[in-house]
Amino acid sequence: MRQKSLKLNFIFNSILTASGIIFPLITFPYVARVLGPMGTGKVAFATSVVYYFNLIAQLGIPTYGIRACAKVRENKQELSKTVQEIMIINAIMSSIAYICFFSSIFLVPKLYENKNLIMIVGLSILFNSIGVEWLYKAIEKYSYITIRSIVFKFIAILAMFVLVRNQSDYIMYGFITIFAGVGSNVFNFINMRKYANFKLTGSYNLKKHLKPVGIFFAMSVASTIYTQLGIVMLGFMKTDSDVGYYTAAVKIKAILISFVTSLGTVLLPRASYYVEHGLMDDFKRMTKKAINFVFILASSVSIYFILFAKEGIYFLSGISYTDSIVPMQIIMPVVFIVGMTNILGIQMLVPLGKEKYVLYSQIVGAAVNLIINFALIPNYASTGAAIGALAAEISVLIVQMWVLRKMVADIIKQIHWGQITFSLIVAAIAGYLVKFLDIRSNFLMLSISASVFYLVFIILLNLFKEQLVLEIERQIFGKIIRKSKLSNKK
Repeated sequence: MRQKSLKLNFIFNSILTASGIIFPLITFPYVARVLGPMGTGKVAFATSVVYYFNLIAQLGIPTYGIRACAKVRENKQELSKTVQEIMIINAIMSSIAYICFFSSIFLVPKLYENKNLIMIVGLSILFNSIGVEWLYKAIEKYSYITIRSIVFKFIAILAMFVLVRNQSDYIMYGFITIFAGVGSNVFNFINMRKYANFKLTGSYNLKKHLKPVGIFFAMSVASTIYTQLGIVMLGFMKTDSDVGYYTAAVKIKAILISFVTSLGTVLLPRASYYVEHGLMDDFKRMTKKAINFVFILASSVSIYFILFAKEGIYFLSGISYTDSIVPMQIIMPVVFIVGMTNILGIQMLVPLGKEKYVLYSQIVGAAVNLIINFALIPNYASTGAAIGALAAEISVLIVQMWVLRKMVADIIKQIHWGQITFSLIVAAIAGYLVKFLDIRSNFLMLSISASVFYLVFIILLNLFKEQLVLEIERQIFGKIIRKSKLSNKK
């Protein structure tokens, strides 16, 4: 199977990520105002609860499947066998998940109160099981993934504006959200026969997958505890409105994280391929660029949205979400931290076969999050949940940095931390000065301040001759110049 261009993969994955950013930017401001904190809180709570059952069904397969299939992608027979084995495990676990799911609905009063919404959101368990997204990522079919996802998101946007019209439409909002995210998985299942046949081999070896899948499952559980537990605990300990405030606070964070971590998603199959074939110099060179990229991008967006949290919340959700501003400011550094742990954990430890250390770091994060949530949520609600999430991510980063200290030490020395930090400080001051202008529109304030912030930031990085920035600019302007020359020749 021919290796795809890593740059092309990143472009398609960036488009996919951009669609994931544009979708909530278009729909959430509308939905937040129509449904209010209580309606959005109900859907967020249902989604977070169902997420735990999805964990049981998926059993760590979304990440493990990429690595397992990437290793044998050159051999269609081996690839088909691997895909079938993983799907059998997935089917068994999905059945168990649904048994637990329906039992919980009828045994837990809080869930039974919202049973219609939760059962609709629970359709995602089935769609995720048949979606085999991990196969398409392993063979680097990012063009297919991107086009398919954009089409379904576009349909969902139209449905959102037509069908969600008042506060009682929160169940329809939950259905459309699931449709946008996993509805296209039916086409994934039908289309997969192009890359892996369905002919039963009769000689399956499920056992070899169980240990690594179990480790990835434990990683997913630990990770989900400190990423979703805040919403679940708020739902049980406080009100739906508190969940709504917290959801608005983390919405922008989630959008930014999806963009920052898109590079790591593209690099995982390639990193696994390099390690499998002993190409460690290529592996280290790619890792260095990834860390540099994340530091420049993630640190800048974190700082910007700490400064402009109020405008971000008011633009995205409306003035009824004022209680979301402080939680958002507290949780924004998570964008940078998750960007780093995504590289250290998913791009480095997983391809190196050291995923158990990712698990250890996430167990530490889950424990920290659980303790802080119990201590702070009763008195501080969404602010307490935000503090718990930030503390958890910091602890995860500390553990992973310690495990990889020898390998990462040389890479970190090559990054111009001082110059980038100075550029960030100057850009932050320049951007913040825009607040003193008489701009009443939140959209205009965000647009102008972001333009000033990033213009100053990029100019300073160019003056410091930041290698990665110059390389990206050469690629962009080089393509423009080449296209211009071709047009002139015609």
